Amino acid sequence: MSLKAVVLDIEGTTSSTGFVHETLYPYSAERFANWIAAHADDPDVAAQVDAVRELAGEPDADLDRVVWWLHHWLSRDEKITPLKAFQGWIWAEGFAAGELVSHFFDDSIPAMRRWHAAGLVLYIFSSGSVSAQKAWFGNSPDGDLLPLLTDHFDTENTGPKRQASSYEAISTSIGVAPCETVFLSDLVAELDAAREAGWHTVGVRRTGDQYYDQGVGDHLAIHSFDELDLSGDAPAAR
Repeated sequence: MSLKAVVLDIEGTTSSTGFVHETLYPYSAERFANWIAAHADDPDVAAQVDAVRELAGEPDADLDRVVWWLHHWLSRDEKITPLKAFQGWIWAEGFAAGELVSHFFDDSIPAMRRWHAAGLVLYIFSSGSVSAQKAWFGNSPDGDLLPLLTDHFDTENTGPKRQASSYEAISTSIGVAPCETVFLSDLVAELDAAREAGWHTVGVRRTGDQYYDQGVGDHLAIHSFDELDLSGDAPAAR
């Protein structure tokens, strides 16, 4: 049975983790307070402010305290849903204003175009919010890549990336059998969870990226998408 769906992680897989941490994180951190104050009447923003209070166990936290928690979680690189939501909204504005352009490894965009042209259906599963994902792929150095992608999944609409149930939920959502789906990520815990859900897995090891030294366990390992052949029944390194 041939592959039908390719699900991609972003950081360390299609794009540099360093760019996210060194460019995007500071960009959002500098704007948390003013941005939240300016959008305080938006129900979605208010809901995420309340989510910060709930997660922090501080139901009466004022804006300064909410922002403190966002900076705290950001400094620890926590995959906290309200943090990712605020980052996504702020980044989307930055991309729309032309202040930000996303990063991709040289082999990423040609591979995505190649897989899409071959009839494979492409999806994203990232800890970054869906709004951040859409801003990222809509503002690449090679233009708008969103037409290559069928759907986006994050930890809010799907679940944690290190739990098999999240990948099972994606299979149900996209209507593609696990054995027809391959997941590409740089993190072994995510790959393990996807494999537990019945997916094919490929570990992407980008030289010099944050988690390179941790390896990808016993998953098929590649350093570039150019090494990967997705035309057969299961992924194979060339």
